[in-house]
Amino acid sequence: MKRTVIDTSQLELEDKVVSIKRVTKVVKGGRNFRFTALVVVGDRNGHVGAGLGKASEIPEAIRKGKEDAIKKLVSLPIDENGSVPHDFIGKFGSATVLLKRSPEGTGVIAGGPARNVLELAGYKNIRTKSLGSNNKQNVVLATIDGLSQLKTPEEVAKLRGISVDQLK
Repeated sequence: MKRTVIDTSQLELEDKVVSIKRVTKVVKGGRNFRFTALVVVGDRNGHVGAGLGKASEIPEAIRKGKEDAIKKLVSLPIDENGSVPHDFIGKFGSATVLLKRSPEGTGVIAGGPARNVLELAGYKNIRTKSLGSNNKQNVVLATIDGLSQLKTPEEVAKLRGISVDQLK
């Protein structure tokens, strides 16, 4: 994944809690309960990140998850239709997410974890299919992996040393 430092001071970030899990540790005196929160943040304008927070109380876990997600923000390309520039497959662990370009009026067609990422990233027309694992954390990270590896036509033309008109 390409990571660039993004100045978050001027971004208006929204956050969405994807999942909250209760984790139990059995110790001599009984059970210790802790909570893990998977949080996605985005500005609905091409920036999105996901983070994990762990704490003994739910609000604290969500706060930590949001802080972690802000540290991991990535910048994404969005085309004039509010879709991805080209089809791509994102992978993380055993989760695979297929991202398909869509015409105007399609809407966001995606499963729960991938939908949260795409909506907060600012995509309006996109189709996805979650393949392999349906672990929420891995699906979210696979979606972000796929989105962060997308290239705009300008980037592709520059890499090939030709103009954008010659790509078509």
